[in-house]
Amino acid sequence: MAVEATVRVQAEDFSAQSEMDTLTAGRQDVGALVSFTGLCRNEAGTLAALELEHYPGMAEAELERIASDALKRWPLTGLTVVHRYGKIQPGEQIVLVVAASAHRRAAFEAADFLMDFLKTRAPFWKKEHFVSGKSETWVAAKADDDADAERWIAS
Repeated sequence: MAVEATVRVQAEDFSAQSEMDTLTAGRQDVGALVSFTGLCRNEAGTLAALELEHYPGMAEAELERIASDALKRWPLTGLTVVHRYGKIQPGEQIVLVVAASAHRRAAFEAADFLMDFLKTRAPFWKKEHFVSGKSETWVAAKADDDADAERWIAS
């Protein structure tokens, strides 16, 4: 049975538990469920909010492309990707990946792959708003994130 990923880009918060429940409801073929939730850090108390911007349609298409790549690489029985946009306060959720599979290795690797490519390929722009009132700054891409994604290209 072909698996279709659930991909959403939304301003509203999400429930990781609800997303996991949806992936496993009535299923007996799921032996492993791996989830990752990315949260907004306060950067040692300096960050008031992180603002994520995107082009509607473009971001969803790229997330669907990344999810499709994961479905081709691993024998997943379910996959959910939720990414938020807008102004997000420290402690709030930003992104969720839930990978379901018959076996743990596929679920772990798929979730790791997805996060590496969401960090490097998903078209979101991040602007930091500071507690001090200092000028807002755009967050630059990180070389470590690119290196993490490269390991999947080599394999």
